[in-house]
Amino acid sequence: MKKTCLSVVREGLTDLYPRLWRFCLALTGSRASADDLAQQSCLQALDKAESFQADSHLDRWIFTIARRVWLNDRRAQKVRVGTGVVDAQEAGLRDEKPGPETNFFTQQVLERMSALPDGQRETVLLVYVEGFSYREAAEALDIPIGTVMSRLSAARREMAGLREAEEVSS
Repeated sequence: MKKTCLSVVREGLTDLYPRLWRFCLALTGSRASADDLAQQSCLQALDKAESFQADSHLDRWIFTIARRVWLNDRRAQKVRVGTGVVDAQEAGLRDEKPGPETNFFTQQVLERMSALPDGQRETVLLVYVEGFSYREAAEALDIPIGTVMSRLSAARREMAGLREAEEVSS
């Protein structure tokens, strides 16, 4: 029996939801806002399930929807979210298996990532955390591949600069 687009999307969202929520958290910087954005994205994905092409990647499709919902909300509110990203431990992103040094390092990386501009932060998350190729990230973000490379380069420089500033102040 051939699955409908709606059933493929519905089944895929169950497995994809933790990654979607993490992406929404990186976009919004707030647990409550990430919850709302992830829910809105899922609802929109279900509403538009018939436009999903079964031979494509559901994760890229839903991340694109989430980003567009987020951008539309930001445009509508005309207010920047300035609360920053929640603590890694509080957000439940901490891996319980590694030792305390690894968790400390992960928290530092997340804090530095939260200081990046929105475009750089979402590009870093898609490429380095979610494992998207540059081309896949460019498609999900609806930007040229050169912009992806530029944002990643700028993000690496920015994060290295933050590290150097911390070392000087220590």
